[in-house]
Amino acid sequence: MFGLDPVSILVSVVVFLFLLNAFYNHKGNIYHNFPPGPKPLPIVGNLHSMILSRKKQHVFLEELSKKYGPVFSIKLGPRKIVVLCGYETVKEALVNYGDEFSERPFVPTVEETSKGYGLIFSHGENWKVMRRFTLSTLRDFGMGKKLLEGKINDESNSLVEVFRSYKGKPFENTMIINAAVANIIVSILLGHRFDYKDPTFLRLMGLINENVRFIASPFVLLFNAFPSLMRWLPGSHNKVFKNARELRTFIKGTFTRHKDQLDVNDQRNLIDVFLVKQQEEKPSHQMFFHNDNLVSLVSNLFAAGMETTSTTLRWGILFMMKYPEIQKKVQNEIDRVIGSAQPQAEHRKQMPYTDAVIHEVQRFGNIVPGNVPHATTQDITFRGYFIPKGTHVIPLLSSVLHDKAYFKKPDEFYPEHFLDSNGNFLKNEAFLPFSAGRRSCAGENLAKMELFLFFTRLLQNFTFRPPPGVEVDLTAGNGATRSPLPHEICALPRN
Repeated sequence: MFGLDPVSILVSVVVFLFLLNAFYNHKGNIYHNFPPGPKPLPIVGNLHSMILSRKKQHVFLEELSKKYGPVFSIKLGPRKIVVLCGYETVKEALVNYGDEFSERPFVPTVEETSKGYGLIFSHGENWKVMRRFTLSTLRDFGMGKKLLEGKINDESNSLVEVFRSYKGKPFENTMIINAAVANIIVSILLGHRFDYKDPTFLRLMGLINENVRFIASPFVLLFNAFPSLMRWLPGSHNKVFKNARELRTFIKGTFTRHKDQLDVNDQRNLIDVFLVKQQEEKPSHQMFFHNDNLVSLVSNLFAAGMETTSTTLRWGILFMMKYPEIQKKVQNEIDRVIGSAQPQAEHRKQMPYTDAVIHEVQRFGNIVPGNVPHATTQDITFRGYFIPKGTHVIPLLSSVLHDKAYFKKPDEFYPEHFLDSNGNFLKNEAFLPFSAGRRSCAGENLAKMELFLFFTRLLQNFTFRPPPGVEVDLTAGNGATRSPLPHEICALPRN
């Protein structure tokens, strides 16, 4: 409107915040032996450095770790944050000190959208109850069992038909793969699947895709640092809230219909099971199976169940286009072990090379580089540093998946990271794409099954190539997850 680019606007906002010093009491490092880090400015802390660097957050933090070590701190606005880097450090915190690092921090954007309810960002006893409920219900509806494997295979067949309809011509695959993967978690949450072109389905996926992109934007960083000020300013943070409200409205309408049709003796999906629990819960000062928890839980599972797995599959296809010799080796193993039959989860142990490639797609794709943030449940001394209760902690997964001590070629796509000298599959303890400890991904087993069945079915049926004359670009876009930039693929039928 005034001829300023977004960076100029952000610089102006940072300067404005700096001048409001009178409204804040700036305190130095009041804790003895707090982890070291770059010297912060009053009010803005190190926020200006992160924004003006124009680097992705995990890259910015990894560069700081080279100077300050595997345990260091930064200040984003008034908030002190401790960053953990490298496999040994992250594992020690999340596994050996699992209870102490098992909380979630208070993040204004998240609190605004989920109110601290649901699964991913909930706190204390509420998180424990919701996690137990989620794990048991996912198991009841087939996670890790043949029943769900059949649903994934049916969906993979639908995906193959859509790919085949393009007859080898270039197409963009984001929403198609999103829809296929989302239908698996939708079948658990709602008890049915959507057509890939269903306008409601497309809108819901679009809301999630937008928020995943916007959540890592500078405006959201500023809102998280200065919510009372940024609330009144325009920016992508307002779009995040608007999208979240629309998603919550859809979910509320959905479970209202389920409540009207609820049959205690015929619980068809996760929402039904939750509503039965709601009826059974005895009134007390602390209730868990209430509507706010249900809305946030369904929203969490829908977004997480779609986004990370579909993004991993898109990276997998992109890597196969980039490295056709690896793609050919995977196809040879599929032909030898499966042939033209429907892939089954049990095939995986007979296919070490394909298994290694999928692991390397997850490692090198680095889907959630910054991890979901943690917080300390109590004062703790960790690796000689004092970290007080409630401290925001970032266990940096990108530093684990690229740890040179555990991966021979961390900056290359190298499936041999997961193979021994005889070609057998080799586990690597630093492979932590689902994080670790008490807050590790609740849908890990579901995601592993989806990745294997979708990936093998696609490579069984197609050879992937870039459009003629197009160079494969492995640059990642901006967002809460690390996803490929928009691109077209050619799916050339193999039969």
